[in-house]
Amino acid sequence: MVPGALTRSLSASASPQAAEDPGLEVEIVVPVHNEVATLARSIYRLHAYLLSAFPFSFRVTIADNASSDGTWEAALGLASELREVTALRLEAKGRGRALEAVWSTSEAKVLAYMDVDLSTDLSGLLPLVAPLVSGHSDLAIGSRLTRGARVVRGPKRELISRCYNTILHVVLGTRFSDAQCGFKAIRAESARELLPLVRDRAWFFDTELLVRAERAGMRIYEVPVDWVDDPDSRVDILATALEDLRGVARLARDRRGGRARVAVPGSELPGFRGQVARFAAIGVVSTLAYGLLYLALRGALDAEAANAIALLVTAIGNTAANRRLTFAIRGGARAVRHQLQGLVVFGLALALTSAALYGLHAFSPHPARAVELVVLVAANLLATVLRFVLLRSWVFSARRSAPLLASTNELPR
Repeated sequence: MVPGALTRSLSASASPQAAEDPGLEVEIVVPVHNEVATLARSIYRLHAYLLSAFPFSFRVTIADNASSDGTWEAALGLASELREVTALRLEAKGRGRALEAVWSTSEAKVLAYMDVDLSTDLSGLLPLVAPLVSGHSDLAIGSRLTRGARVVRGPKRELISRCYNTILHVVLGTRFSDAQCGFKAIRAESARELLPLVRDRAWFFDTELLVRAERAGMRIYEVPVDWVDDPDSRVDILATALEDLRGVARLARDRRGGRARVAVPGSELPGFRGQVARFAAIGVVSTLAYGLLYLALRGALDAEAANAIALLVTAIGNTAANRRLTFAIRGGARAVRHQLQGLVVFGLALALTSAALYGLHAFSPHPARAVELVVLVAANLLATVLRFVLLRSWVFSARRSAPLLASTNELPR
């Protein structure tokens, strides 16, 4: 059998017609590699939970990634014994490869997966898939890093996880909180749109799927989960971290080059170069307006007060213009929040320009108005660079998903 080839076994008690029931609501994939010691216990536990507490029709698929320890034979036994369980074997490793193989051929409405160790408490499964079944969201992720989550794990893994997600926020502008929790679900139509765009077939698959979903404007729903670290985990942390960082660098290059973006009806967001051009044009207008306003106020006020008022007025106008023109955000949703965040950026700009004025007056107690203006304009240019970075990475970060990013408090009860 060639690498990557598939072998699938259906439950002995389930007919092929039942397994391909177009009314199937949820398919849950459990990727495994050499997990014979824990497979049966976990599948029995998952199956029992689904029968007793899960209101949707379901199928569990054990996706074996080239195991060599008897895992495949155990999976076949479980598929023969349990009606709702099937098994799939791939002759190549890779969690992403397993998920793609099952998700791309499934007829279920919602596609999910979880780690075989069941580190995530199963009580989070219904909140994970319910908003997808109802059409409330496109993807749902279990999060160990959002409010309400309860996590038991060592400080090393906690630090690595938080650092990794911080890197994603800073470098890629993501807004989801936890990229690598092995507890996710996606609507089938969203999977069909995203899977052709995802290049990674291993551990980075999760992150790339979420990043591309955000860039496509899909609604991501986060569920705080109870999670207990598996002490027997055999994940090579260093190798996985290096692989993930390479993936982050690739997505950052794609983002800068404007590649791999999914067309969204009504989306008018320019690429990075377009954002820089629009931001620069708005900045020139704002700087001119600032200079004229400063000179008008300086006759009646001292330099510090004139600078503060001129900056405040132009900062509000600058934020509004960049919101609409640079980052293509329409409507009043989050407008107040964006302005408040913009004022925080204004505060930093004020501190920078005030420091420039302080330094000028310390060097020359009575400088000419023209000298004051030159120093302030130079300081404002530096503040402009800082402003663009903060607007892009914080205030208007991932603008397609920002108005759509859901929390558990938003789901209708």
